Amino acid sequence: MWFCTSCGADSPKWVGKCPVCGEWNTMVEEKITPSPAAASSALPLRSRGKAVPRPVNQIEAVDEPRYHMPSEELNRVLGGGLVKGSIVLIGGEPGIGKSTLVLQNLLAIRNRRILYVSGEESAAQLKLRADRIGRGSDNLFIVCETSLENIFSHIEEVEPEIVVVDSIQTIATETLDSSAGSVSQVRECAAALLKFAKESSVPVLLIGHINKEGSIAGPKVLEHIVDAVLQFEGDRQYMYRLLRAIKNRFGSTSELGIYEMCQRGLREVTNPSEMLLSHHDGEELSGVAIGVTLEGIRPFLIEAQALVSTAAYGTPQRSVTGFDAKRMNMLLAVLEKRVGFKLGAKDVFLNIAGGLRVNDPALDLGVIAAILSSNVDMAIPRGWCMTGEVGLSGEIRPVTRIEQRITEAEKLGMTDILIPSGNLKGFDTSKLAIRIHEVSRVADAFRALFG
Repeated sequence: MWFCTSCGADSPKWVGKCPVCGEWNTMVEEKITPSPAAASSALPLRSRGKAVPRPVNQIEAVDEPRYHMPSEELNRVLGGGLVKGSIVLIGGEPGIGKSTLVLQNLLAIRNRRILYVSGEESAAQLKLRADRIGRGSDNLFIVCETSLENIFSHIEEVEPEIVVVDSIQTIATETLDSSAGSVSQVRECAAALLKFAKESSVPVLLIGHINKEGSIAGPKVLEHIVDAVLQFEGDRQYMYRLLRAIKNRFGSTSELGIYEMCQRGLREVTNPSEMLLSHHDGEELSGVAIGVTLEGIRPFLIEAQALVSTAAYGTPQRSVTGFDAKRMNMLLAVLEKRVGFKLGAKDVFLNIAGGLRVNDPALDLGVIAAILSSNVDMAIPRGWCMTGEVGLSGEIRPVTRIEQRITEAEKLGMTDILIPSGNLKGFDTSKLAIRIHEVSRVADAFRALFG
């Protein structure tokens, strides 16, 4: 049979376009048995039971009981902790630190029995990692297993309160002939683990790989099965890692956790703004602007660095790191057409400090300020920051959560902030120590910064 890796639909022959979801080149071939048994038959007997239908008025609405995790950043992204009976998928690139993040949290839990199922690493490798982190535990049981049936046997023996499977792509059930990691194996194993989690109220953490497109490997139905999908991302050339919630049935998907990779594991970054700002020891540099951006609902200050120079080889270069290249080209066109700066014959290089990738349009004003500062070779005054979206006519458009942005800037000692005109409706600024400058056009922002 041919299966679609996007939606899981099957077909007796290969087709270029999936007839169900319409995606192209997603059909993969797999061997199947003539009458495959249900993978859920591998579930332990103690977890099987019959649900009873009840009227909605007789169901008590109570807060979901949660296990508080040692990492506050992980708790924030999960929505307050690990919900009993939930199944959470953590995805990320190879070597980004998924296993380290999970193992570091599990080793710090002292009062719960935990079963860590490893399908990729040996027990000795996990012990070396635990020693590097500098923690030990008598409550964490490690087993190296790839058979779903054997995993449920170990669960019956250990009776854990938390189960971790690293990774779901290495687990296979004997009821299917296909190899581990195939669409049918990933789907059936995840469904069996979901059934176990819901019937026994034991939370299950799944670790998953991602493919070259950046999405989680396996069928899209895997992300539909689980309760929460967390993406662990970052540039391996930098120390910082971001944990995002792509899906969360028990909390907000707007939260963001930031970690720093150290020799002894991952360290929580409680104040990301200080991490992302450079300290120049009193020296003011041109081409550097501080923008107030938002990741989810978490505001922080980030440094935009620009370099504008005469094109040495005739054809101007446009190089961008951490920002959308097409958006920067649009902003350069606005500067040329609406403000009168001739940048068409100049090289423009833009870098977002810290190795982060920012998609918030409120950073537009910071990017333009950095480019103009480098172009005229004048430093932006110390203590100034800005936030605002720039439109095609050169106007500065309002942004969301302006109160949080201003409060964060004031907390970090900023003295002045540029914001879009009319963005402060209903916000009391009398108690703020930071000076607020409202600007409506890019030319107004240029005059406010450089006189």
